[in-house]
Amino acid sequence: MALSDQQTSDVGPDSLICPPDVIFDSAQVDDLLRDARKAGQPAQETRDAAVALLRRLQKEGRAAIETAFREKPFEARPMTRAYTWLTDQLVRATLRVATDVLHHKPNPTSGEHLSVIAVGGYGRGEMAPFSDVDLLFLTPYKMTSWTESVIESMLYMLWDLKLKVGHASRTVKECIRLGSDDFTIRTALLENRYLAGDMALARKLSERLRKDLFAGSGREFVEAKLAERETRHNKHGQRYVVEPNVKEGKGGLRDLQSLFWIAKYVHDVNDPADLVDLGVFRPEEYQDFVSAGDFLWAVRGHLHLLSGRPTEQLTFDMQASVAEAMGYEDTEGRRGVEIFMQEYFLHATEVGDLTRIFLTKMEADHVKADPLLERIFRRKRKVRDGYVVVHNRLALQDDEEFLSDKLNLLRLFEEALRTGMLIHPDAMRTIKANLDLIDDGMRRDPEAQRIFFDLLLKHGNPERALRRMNELGVLAAFIPEFEPVIAMMQFNMYHSYTVDEHIIQCIRTLSKIERGKLTEDLPVVSSILKGGVNRKVLYTALLLHDIAKGRPEDHSILGAQMARKIAPRMGLNKADSETVEWLVRYHLLMSDMAQKRDIADPRTVREFAKAVQTVKRLDLLCVLTVCDIRGVGPNTWNNWKAVLIRALYRQTKRALETGLEDLNRENRGAEAKRALREALSDWPRKDLQTETARHYEPYWQGLHVTAHVTFAEMLRDIGKQETGEVEILIDLHPDEDRDATRACFVMEDHPGIFTRLAGALALVGANVVDARSYTTKDGYVTDAYWIQDADRNPYDAARLPRLRRMIERTLKGEVVAREAFKDRDKVKKRERAFRVPTHITFDNEGSEIYTIIEVDTRDRPGLLYDLARTLAASNVYIANAVIATYGEQVVDTFYVKDMFGLKYHSESKQRSLEKRLRAAIDEGVERAKT
Repeated sequence: MALSDQQTSDVGPDSLICPPDVIFDSAQVDDLLRDARKAGQPAQETRDAAVALLRRLQKEGRAAIETAFREKPFEARPMTRAYTWLTDQLVRATLRVATDVLHHKPNPTSGEHLSVIAVGGYGRGEMAPFSDVDLLFLTPYKMTSWTESVIESMLYMLWDLKLKVGHASRTVKECIRLGSDDFTIRTALLENRYLAGDMALARKLSERLRKDLFAGSGREFVEAKLAERETRHNKHGQRYVVEPNVKEGKGGLRDLQSLFWIAKYVHDVNDPADLVDLGVFRPEEYQDFVSAGDFLWAVRGHLHLLSGRPTEQLTFDMQASVAEAMGYEDTEGRRGVEIFMQEYFLHATEVGDLTRIFLTKMEADHVKADPLLERIFRRKRKVRDGYVVVHNRLALQDDEEFLSDKLNLLRLFEEALRTGMLIHPDAMRTIKANLDLIDDGMRRDPEAQRIFFDLLLKHGNPERALRRMNELGVLAAFIPEFEPVIAMMQFNMYHSYTVDEHIIQCIRTLSKIERGKLTEDLPVVSSILKGGVNRKVLYTALLLHDIAKGRPEDHSILGAQMARKIAPRMGLNKADSETVEWLVRYHLLMSDMAQKRDIADPRTVREFAKAVQTVKRLDLLCVLTVCDIRGVGPNTWNNWKAVLIRALYRQTKRALETGLEDLNRENRGAEAKRALREALSDWPRKDLQTETARHYEPYWQGLHVTAHVTFAEMLRDIGKQETGEVEILIDLHPDEDRDATRACFVMEDHPGIFTRLAGALALVGANVVDARSYTTKDGYVTDAYWIQDADRNPYDAARLPRLRRMIERTLKGEVVAREAFKDRDKVKKRERAFRVPTHITFDNEGSEIYTIIEVDTRDRPGLLYDLARTLAASNVYIANAVIATYGEQVVDTFYVKDMFGLKYHSESKQRSLEKRLRAAIDEGVERAKT
């Protein structure tokens, strides 16, 4: 059996990204060796001169490839072939120096023959800029001293060229034996390519591998590769992981390579195009295979060049750099990096579809069947007419008959859910090839609408149906407006999923709540669903709530306009369509009110209740809000958000049921004082009267009774110490209900207290999530902060004493916050690519007595301190601050008054404050860069 073209030939010089003589001028190597031989130059000198020349040629060749690739950033295959071509020339040149100069042997014995063979990715002819160079040094018999010397000399020269060489020295017999035991070795040998030396020996290896190793072992190889793939996916996560691994991740290059390895092993093909003739791929599927491979290799090439090393993970900072290198530009509403990542994820999805189709076929043909007894006693599943079970998967009995009724394109998913079976790849291919049958007439067909909503509402697993429909293109065909958000990435640290995956995660959460899986974690929304809501409206609103993402307009407003057209088309009546439209329009309202406003302020609840209007809408919005937040990422929902959402829901519901007039400061103050008297029932009456009389009204509405008790005890104790120092009382208490530590401070009032506290907490690495500042009528400050550690968790009890000492040192002036921040307030490298524009707004309607200043900007450790310091320097009194963090973005909301206790109504004063706040933010940004 002769060596195939792939196993014998060079990487073709006519298929490189730039001319071969620009990449490597072999004539210069010829001239050097000829001149050295004529001059009788010592071998070692010739070797050193050759290495110096090869180093220069290598540098020039790499520069030429890089320049050409930057000019043609999508020419991936010519780029990989060019790096392979350059490496081939370097390896051959080192062999020439080793055999012709260092260890020249005109008449070698039969054992002194050597064949140099490229294996693995290098053997395949696919090299990224910093790929490993995997070499097999093949000898006919046991190694002689001559072959050892040649190999050693070659390796040292290649290492001098800074190549990362993986190498093995073996006989043909050893290759067969080791390949039998190790699938990694077997896979590497599968892609062997002769480079130089004894060609007859390389030919012998090729013949023996096919005959003695590969033949008849297809089943075990397929099983091994499927197991490897599963392990790799478990390690590197799902396809839409926000920082994907281009090589090893799901839908990455390794998946495509696994597919080709199996095809080559089982079908003995060297070109993926041959899989079309074999009926494994349809022509359009093969084109998808090629385009996905080209794109992923282009990404990998730019990733290596930009990082200067063999980086495989597309971290946030590299995503922006690679997108720029490949020519992606910002458009209205979307950044170039987001367009790039959407294309990446679409290709990754395509790779997943192709490998699933191919590997399922291979699995059916080559993987061992279940044990006989298990097959005998397994209950045979009953399927409806038109379907059959093939290899335990749901398949079509007759494609033509199936396609005669276009509604079958939806019924297939219903049958899959009903039986709990996976859909056979052949059925998937039939669906994908006939999506044009889903037209506007079908979308408006009442039976199609019934089937679609049954998939969501009836079978208890809407996530599975939606995910499979999305992967096969059915969801976008049935709701065309969904297509733009498929694989759409939002370039920030807050969202863990693409938009379509986020929507499916939201539906998944809702289904779990309905099935009682989250009753303990989500008691309020669980009780809402138990009490009964319009499920069709709720599922439709969740499906459509982010459908307008990625456009220049506000996605809530535009999404509502789109929902107005989509909901009736899906069969919803006028009233339900209007409710869906309202929910999409205001799907962020409850989250914003709870996280960005002080819900202890009666006006916040009153304004929210006016917007919601009915308990029915409140119930729907509350469930949608919880599902939306939980669908952002696995760690987004926490007790802090839960407490805020529950409190806002309960207060609003009570207001809607009993009347908005009950929401006032006087009622809340009276209730709070009554609760304190009950909690401190053992206190003398006179002490209780002193405590309830010393605070202004905002104090009573802004804190829970547990904080009122803590402050009462601290105020009673203050002044008892006779140290002569400024007395600062600190109480640190884990607030497990809120996933935070509550820090209470009592001291004599003086200007800038809020700022100093914010600086002290930031210096100890505490993230402030809520802050409230009150003064008593007798001249004390009672400030409460809720803080979390760097991982957004409450502080461990063991860390509280050290936390207390650090805060005390800062408050006493032993540490100057502004100076200390110069070394700590840094932005991590991988987060620098994020852009968060700064928005500052003034609201005089959201609170009865305060102006609300909302600062929406890039988060960093010292931000709250910088903002508070700026406000204090402008004689602004900060009553409380609410901090909402969304990944790298933060919204700091301050409730403030001027030095006379008045709101900031003057536009000139607002502009002046905004200018100073922006200057503080810009100064901090510059500090974080250095």
